[in-house]
Amino acid sequence: MEPEKAEHTAIDSLYRISSLISDTEDPKIALQYILDEIVRVLQPSSASISLIKPDTKKLELEVSHGLPDSWQENELAVGQGITGWTALHGRPLIVPDVSKEPRYIAFRSNIHSEMAVPMEDHGTTIGVVNVDSETLDFFDQQSLKILTLLTNEATRVITKLWLIQQTRTKANQLESLVQLGRRIAGELDPEHIYQSIAKEARILLDSHVCALCLHHPDDPELDVHIMIGRDGPLDNGGSINRYESTIGIALQRRKIVEINNLPYTEESQFQKIIRREGLVSMLAAPILFNDQAIGVLCAFTDKLHRFSNDEKKVFSTLSSLGAISINNARLYNRVFTTEESLRRNEKLTTLGMLSAEIAHEIRNPLTVIKLLFDSLGLDFPSEDPRKTDLVVISEKINQLEEIVERVLRFGRNRESMNTRCDLNDLIADTLRLVRLKLQQQKIAIHFQPQAEGLRIEVNKGQIQQVMLNLILNATHAIEGAGSIFIETATEEEQAQFIIRDTGHGIPPDKQSEIFDSFLTHRPEGTGLGLAISKRILRAHRGNIELDHSSPEGTTFRFWLPQSKL
Repeated sequence: MEPEKAEHTAIDSLYRISSLISDTEDPKIALQYILDEIVRVLQPSSASISLIKPDTKKLELEVSHGLPDSWQENELAVGQGITGWTALHGRPLIVPDVSKEPRYIAFRSNIHSEMAVPMEDHGTTIGVVNVDSETLDFFDQQSLKILTLLTNEATRVITKLWLIQQTRTKANQLESLVQLGRRIAGELDPEHIYQSIAKEARILLDSHVCALCLHHPDDPELDVHIMIGRDGPLDNGGSINRYESTIGIALQRRKIVEINNLPYTEESQFQKIIRREGLVSMLAAPILFNDQAIGVLCAFTDKLHRFSNDEKKVFSTLSSLGAISINNARLYNRVFTTEESLRRNEKLTTLGMLSAEIAHEIRNPLTVIKLLFDSLGLDFPSEDPRKTDLVVISEKINQLEEIVERVLRFGRNRESMNTRCDLNDLIADTLRLVRLKLQQQKIAIHFQPQAEGLRIEVNKGQIQQVMLNLILNATHAIEGAGSIFIETATEEEQAQFIIRDTGHGIPPDKQSEIFDSFLTHRPEGTGLGLAISKRILRAHRGNIELDHSSPEGTTFRFWLPQSKL
């Protein structure tokens, strides 16, 4: 092509290459378009653009013109051949006659001249543009100048497209993290959370396999709890020793760990899974909550891969998000376990109180029977069988009296467990036990303590049981979102606890019976909660009453004597 015409064509190509930023977002399509422009201007027999892969540090063919499809799989080490030399030294090169060039690697016998220009971004070579010709001395200095000009503009365009692509990828990753956070924030089943975290981690890093290992205190083994591949769950292989595995190092050091070549690094029993799934590189992030180890999240690739800082940050964020969700689910399950235990203990508490009352009622007539029996003055000859009967009757009366005394003594021991405490502090401690349950049910709690401390002398566990009963009853009465209001007050040296909810209320015909034992309107209820609460408060020289109840809500109030010390 004539010099003037070539320069004019090159200017047109520069403009078209520059406009690629607005015409396409795919770097691969842009590279092919750039190569087509280079071919149109310089008219070589064949041309190619090769990029240096960060993972392998080798030149891989990205796009080509006039080359066989089989060449797509060819790789060149940096420094190998004309293309490799250009990449290594970062300088353009013209070879008029390849047969006289010792650096030339003959892939095709009909090629006679070649030209290569490095693609440089801020002083770093990222690839090479290469053109070949079947004619000797086909390229001159003007050709080199034009190719350099087009390559520089192409590099600028490609790096900007990569930046756009990376920004979009980060935005998608951030959106995925936000969506995952919303999805698992309300999830109560830990198994579903494990599944979601592992699936999302595999998608975010586009990894071959993702695994979630759980840590159990005092157990040297890490449970490979779940392993997700591109086609779904995989056989996880059981457990691995955290002291003999690279995965365990992430947990011990409390930091993210990267391994680029697993088959030559990992020597634990995990090696079997590595070989089976063809795992090559790994990124492992500890799952921590307040420095408490929960487990390790691992992403694996089936090719040599160096994880970027962005990938590490996303992965670390995902593991932190997972730690919060897992911990919340575990705490929530503990709340439900505590509530279930409370409901079971209600029956035992009632049984204990009933036993004490029965023993108290039995003791009086038993005392009368014993006095009357002793006053009868019965005496029979030693050979009379009735004398033996008198001894047995006396022994059994004494035995019954002993049993009654033991039951009453047990009740008095519980009363002796009273301690002096602040009512407001006791309420605050109780609210901590149910905060997760209230959050999950979207129930707002409003606690307004009295400014001055309310000192009471009580069995803290029993009074806390009364508070929990009233709070849990309020949550059952509220359908959907609602509020619970708690306040304290004093009246005539009595410390008062007032609780009001926005629930559906108690039917008017049932309000007079609510403190009766075994009265309940819920299938899962025992009907003992309020009855036990009343017994506990009366045992503490206090009481409880229903202040008000309507379809707009219910208010209960209980009071206890204030401690004078």
